[in-house]
Amino acid sequence: MLDVARAGYGFAAGVHALFGLYLLLAWRGGHPGLLLFAAVALGAAWSGSAYLALGGDGAFMPVLASVFDALRIGAWFAFLLVLLTMLGGDRRPLIWVCAGVIVAVICTVLGQAIFAESQPGLAWAAVRGGFLANLLASVLGLVLIEQLFRSLPADGRWGFKPMSLGLIAAFGFDVYLYAEGLLFQQVDAAVWAARGFAHSIVLPLVALTVARNPGWKVRISISRQAVFHTTALLVSGAYLLMVAGAGYYLRFFGGDWGRAFQVAIVFAGLVGLLVIVVSGALRARFRVWLSKHLFAYKYDYRSEWLGFTRALAESGEGRTPEEAVIHALARLVESPGGGIWLADGSGELVFRARLNMPESQAGEPAEGAFATFLANRGWIVNLAEFRSRRAIYEGLVLPQWLSRLEGAWLVVPLTSSGALVGFVVLLSPRTPVEVDWEVLDLLKTAQQQAASYLAQLQAQEALLEAKKFDAFNRMSAFVVHDLKNLVAQLSLLLKNAERHRDNPEFQADMLETVAHVEGRMRTLMKQLMEKTSIDPRKPVELSAMMDRIAGAKAGQAPAPRVTERAPVSVLAHADRLERILGHIVQNAMDATTDDGKVEICVRPAGEGLAEVVVSDTGCGMAPEFVRDELFKPFRSTKSSGMGIGAYESRQYVKEIGGSIEVESQPGVGTRMCVRLPACAASDGPMDGKQTG
Repeated sequence: MLDVARAGYGFAAGVHALFGLYLLLAWRGGHPGLLLFAAVALGAAWSGSAYLALGGDGAFMPVLASVFDALRIGAWFAFLLVLLTMLGGDRRPLIWVCAGVIVAVICTVLGQAIFAESQPGLAWAAVRGGFLANLLASVLGLVLIEQLFRSLPADGRWGFKPMSLGLIAAFGFDVYLYAEGLLFQQVDAAVWAARGFAHSIVLPLVALTVARNPGWKVRISISRQAVFHTTALLVSGAYLLMVAGAGYYLRFFGGDWGRAFQVAIVFAGLVGLLVIVVSGALRARFRVWLSKHLFAYKYDYRSEWLGFTRALAESGEGRTPEEAVIHALARLVESPGGGIWLADGSGELVFRARLNMPESQAGEPAEGAFATFLANRGWIVNLAEFRSRRAIYEGLVLPQWLSRLEGAWLVVPLTSSGALVGFVVLLSPRTPVEVDWEVLDLLKTAQQQAASYLAQLQAQEALLEAKKFDAFNRMSAFVVHDLKNLVAQLSLLLKNAERHRDNPEFQADMLETVAHVEGRMRTLMKQLMEKTSIDPRKPVELSAMMDRIAGAKAGQAPAPRVTERAPVSVLAHADRLERILGHIVQNAMDATTDDGKVEICVRPAGEGLAEVVVSDTGCGMAPEFVRDELFKPFRSTKSSGMGIGAYESRQYVKEIGGSIEVESQPGVGTRMCVRLPACAASDGPMDGKQTG
């Protein structure tokens, strides 16, 4: 019996110490939390000193254990009294009674120690007084718990019920112990030996009450994963003990076959335990049972939301975004998988992905009765409930393919910003799951997050597609603009041919122009097919280029004139830069009357730059137009213009590291300055993979 008692008090010391340490680390202020910690800490001191006393470690240990026991009970009294005070009312009489009882218990303990040797009669009186005082303390503890529970509002008793039951059991145990001691003048050794175990068993109930009442400023939360694994270990241990007990029974009573039966039973038990541990369905059932019976809610929402977010993030890691959504929703309700149908932009909800279910070719009209019901109601459809209680889902028309889909359980709509993005069909769970308000609320919240996730992905895909079309359209506009200029050259050639067709010099110029147009069109076709510039950037001498441009336009009025020629070079694509600068000169000529001036200057601009300045005395432009319209695509003041020449000019100049500045005044004229990084004429070519 001594070994059992010592084991019980040692176990109690360990449990109290661990619980007390947790309370200390979790405490965030407040008297109830502090007093609760004090009661548990004194419980650890009491059971620890009792353990040492049973081992014979010091003559004072029994006295110390009794004093700690009295202080422990006093701390519980203080804890309960503080809670009663928080509920209102004058509790001072109870406080004085509790204090008096605790003092009486301590006095009887000290009396036994003081008079044990010198006055045996007084010592025995102190023992009987101790029985009475401890009995009164236990009864008073029951009274305090009854007062507390009765004072609580009806809707608040649920939170205190576990602790109340635990403390009633603990104080009830002590009532029996001390009542029997007072009656028979001695303590039952077996009951006293079990006291350590008894007072340890109630601590989980206290912990559950603390978890249900965070207002105590003791932020204790029982991890569902920890509870699951701990309970699983306890159940596994109990299972193995039962198997071992059965094996021992067979060995003891089985005669010659006993040893063989024992080995067989133990082996079968281990195999059975292994099957249970690896069974997803059994683990799911166990998790659901724990959630129902140990927690206020089925779900640990923080853990579930983190897991849901992680499941969505699995997109790209072996799962498509659609499969990640199925997995994220399915794991919330222990479903093995399902399928997802999404809007395809053409008025259909089409099958996009599956998880642990067969491929499906079924589709659903986005404007059909089923999709309309999901979009308008936003309900999660429980197919089993629909079959048994159709009146609940008034207006729902279930598609035939869905009715025939094997294992279909829940239909979860995916809604974002009030629009139906699609829906997910989840398969029946591994273990029966009650689809109550909590499950529905969790799924509704999760589906909104999943729908937003999918909608953002679809928006990104649409944006990428739009950007590709935009790039293609922009390139097409540049091509059309170039073709327009080439057609203009050929038109001018045909017009002059009527007058100069017999002139050998004109014929030579005509052949040269046609060859240039043909070469330019071939280059244009290569750029379209390869989507890049064909040639690398090479040094280009600007003065010579501007002379060619001015010479080519000399037959038009007003004829451009190069007034300043500096020997400066830049790295560029010669054909493209010549086309850009030619466009700027042509715009200046178009804006100027025949008697006006268009002048070109080529000069260094300092800091390693070269500049080409094109000035005219034309109509000019308003500052607002220059600022807001000039370099935007498809903006033009000319009726026949496309409005992309200036835009393309600035884009290319920026591409090769330059800039364009415009100064213009209506009725006075315009000055356009193109600045480019200068280079030496001997510099080698640069890679020409810029976008053309």
